Amino acid sequence: MTYDYIIVGGGSAGSVLANRLSARSSNKVLVCEAGQDTPHGKVPAVILDSYPGTAYLDTRFHWTDLKVTTQVVSHNNPNEDRPPLRKYEQARVLGGGSSINGQLANRGAPSDYGEWVSRGAKGWDWESVLPYFKKVERDMDFDGPYHGKEGRIPVRRIFPDLWNGYSKAAGEAFKAAGYEYLPDQNGEFKDGYFPITSSNAYERRVSAAIGYLDPGTRLRKNLTISTDTQVQELLFEGTRCVGVKALVSGKPAEFRAKEVIVSSGAIHSPAHLMRAGIGPAMHLKDMGIEVRANLAGVGQRLMDHPSIACASYIKPEARINEYTRRHIQVSLRYSSEIGGAPQGDMFIAAVAKSAWHAVGEQIGSMIIFVNKTYSETGQVKLATADWSSEPTVEFNLLSDKRDLDRLVDGFRRMVVAHATPALSAITRDPFPASYSDKVKQIGVINTKNKVLTGIMAKLLDGPDPLRRFLIKNMIMEGVTVEDVMHDDDKAEAFVRRAAVGVWHASCTCRMGADDDPMAVTSTTGRVRDVQGLRVVDASIFPVVPCANTNFPTLMTAEKISDAILDGR
Repeated sequence: MTYDYIIVGGGSAGSVLANRLSARSSNKVLVCEAGQDTPHGKVPAVILDSYPGTAYLDTRFHWTDLKVTTQVVSHNNPNEDRPPLRKYEQARVLGGGSSINGQLANRGAPSDYGEWVSRGAKGWDWESVLPYFKKVERDMDFDGPYHGKEGRIPVRRIFPDLWNGYSKAAGEAFKAAGYEYLPDQNGEFKDGYFPITSSNAYERRVSAAIGYLDPGTRLRKNLTISTDTQVQELLFEGTRCVGVKALVSGKPAEFRAKEVIVSSGAIHSPAHLMRAGIGPAMHLKDMGIEVRANLAGVGQRLMDHPSIACASYIKPEARINEYTRRHIQVSLRYSSEIGGAPQGDMFIAAVAKSAWHAVGEQIGSMIIFVNKTYSETGQVKLATADWSSEPTVEFNLLSDKRDLDRLVDGFRRMVVAHATPALSAITRDPFPASYSDKVKQIGVINTKNKVLTGIMAKLLDGPDPLRRFLIKNMIMEGVTVEDVMHDDDKAEAFVRRAAVGVWHASCTCRMGADDDPMAVTSTTGRVRDVQGLRVVDASIFPVVPCANTNFPTLMTAEKISDAILDGR
């Protein structure tokens, strides 16, 4: 069968595209998703859970062989040791990242989209994208010019009267530092602390797959959702993309289409293009791939939001309560005023439960991430030409020192916050936290870790000296709060080693102007110098916005869906 559109990837963007393009009955649409389906009534419980700490660790929903480097990789000094590889929890399930992420529903700063325009994405200014953000959402709390009431994804907040003790104390600490309380995070963009907005209704996650591929949409005869379907190759006739070759439940298949839309995320979308001969000519030749279109920007300028954490022990009375399993209830947006950064360049999420296990319930974390990132030297390259191999991914998170300086500054601010009466009354022993190998190992969901953490949790609730000993020797990585507060060299070393992204990979197939040699796609996602091929996902962002990337991705897919249906 020949389709009008084949969508490669059923993640956040792919789910939106499938819904909107198939709404026109004359369009035949095929979605190819490598992971499992999540149909109504059969969504796995860990995906529906308001607490996302189990879904994003569940290997059923990951590309399990994907590993990345986060520290800066030196290509000028081949004798320098490469940074360690880290597992990267990239979603492999219908709904993509929206099925396993933290369910945070924010949009970024209006100035982000002004920067998109200045980088060549004409028509993507704030006034042009706001209607599509509103189209995505069904806001359960607020109305007015900033909010949508009829969208596919419900959003809500947990307000201060229902916050757990840790979240209330964090809010009081932010207030003591002089920040304004903002009831509505997605209203006017300004500094302050607020109830976090989440894509969640009635204590259940609402992923893009749940919201956009609902039972009514699935009944459309012109829409085919093919899960357990891994696309091996984009098929071309000359420079026109005409279909895909795939494995469907392990069996080879070939599908043809008038247009193929790659929506596989900022790591796998550029890999698909490069394997098809679209990308930097020198790299493709090194891989033995014939160059179909020499596009230097494919895989380049990978971005994420670098983050670190200031953690602490939470007293029993201040831990998550029975009202909700939501672990992030309050966040802070502030301006660092470092390096000419714009307003709201930093973000703090107060996390009242750091992991699924018993110890995780005792440890709170102030996760500090750079909202407005300047590091743009990350890259995705092919490791081999083989479709089944994962690409080489180098985030180079702190290649711009302004990002490093702001994380050090942010950590120090959070240590000061822990000294306020509100936080000091319900927490103890703040410490620099990192997503270390020890943390990863104990984070694997199994019976052994459940037993071990249960034992350790009882000890942590014991005498103060014992708790301090356990935190220092079993959780910390040899760096103390005093080191980070008073020793700039140790602070820099800690941040460089501990900083990780927050799963916001973006910008590897950037849209831009015709005269931009690094632009990969047009402002409607069309891949340059070939026909019949688009990319629609976070990889086409000109720069990562000051936000968790799921809602900007949904907005982007909504906007380009309209462009496609309008014949643009």
